Amino acid sequence: MSLSKFDGLELPASADFHVHLRDGAMMKTVVPTIKKGGVNTVYVMPNLVPPLTSSSNVLAYKARLQAIDPDINYLMTLYLHETITPAVIKGARAQGIVGVKSYPAGVTTNSSSGVISYEPFYPVFAAMEQCGMVLNLHGECPSDHSRNITILNAENLFLPTLKTLHENFPKLKIVLEHCTTKEAVEAVKACGDNVVGTITAHHLFLTVDDWADDPFSFCKPVAKWPSDREALLRAALSGSPKFFLGSDSAPHPVSSKKGGLGKTAAGVFTQANVTAYVLDAFELAIERKLIKEEDVTKETLEGFLGGFGRKFYDVQDGNGRKIVLRKGSEKIVEMVKGEEGIEVVPFRRGMGTWSVEWK
Repeated sequence: MSLSKFDGLELPASADFHVHLRDGAMMKTVVPTIKKGGVNTVYVMPNLVPPLTSSSNVLAYKARLQAIDPDINYLMTLYLHETITPAVIKGARAQGIVGVKSYPAGVTTNSSSGVISYEPFYPVFAAMEQCGMVLNLHGECPSDHSRNITILNAENLFLPTLKTLHENFPKLKIVLEHCTTKEAVEAVKACGDNVVGTITAHHLFLTVDDWADDPFSFCKPVAKWPSDREALLRAALSGSPKFFLGSDSAPHPVSSKKGGLGKTAAGVFTQANVTAYVLDAFELAIERKLIKEEDVTKETLEGFLGGFGRKFYDVQDGNGRKIVLRKGSEKIVEMVKGEEGIEVVPFRRGMGTWSVEWK
């Protein structure tokens, strides 16, 4: 079974509420792929080196992105850091910065300056609640073998922190980024309307078996069990505004994904085909009898691919661009190449996929 009924379907351009666009040569390689993926609005992560902890640095970064493609709506974020104060928050909001991203120290790429304890930031969260900034949470605890915490249970053990933050700041908009477990989906559903979760395209495909022997499918948080994947598929198709696309597309040079000394860079690159991947994932789930063809509707696609996220973030699709889905013979390239010898391997390289046309 397939979703060929959507061949030729016209939708609003997708909006991706979690992207890594990097800097320098990698930025110049990745930014031109945004529109190829059917996307015109991106929520940009601040974990550069050094991280973006001041409004001036964030706005300078935005200018570098706009110089490459000025037609994209870049929604910018600060990196939660000990130098962030309530005054910094209020100033950032006045300059159009949308949110603050929290990384637990050391859990993923460029997170060494991240959070160890959340309570010292309560005055910052209060200021964010007051002025309407969004808190984006990388929802994992750092691995700690003395406490039996590894990458496989790090997300579920973080969920009490999500609950505590919501209880203390009920009017604060919170995003649990890249949900990977059934428990994370249920935790988001159990919170009020100000708490939502993003779901990546690749987590709609993957389980632990996929990344265990393929570094190009390895990201953090890692994909978990088949039952978790099914929970994500059902959340994405639920029609609930609490769940929408945040691809966490994270490019790395191919050399960084090959590992060495036991280290492989965490991140899956999906930017160039992100809308198509979602369609591919739903088709594969239908084939596996995890969902039914009738579960996938124009309305659920429109909501998950951008409508729900735009509403939560209160952002308008300024240029009103449309995309048209095509089910044809397109194949995902084996390698995306850029300046200065940059080479990035995309997710599901070499496989057939949907294509996207701009109208």
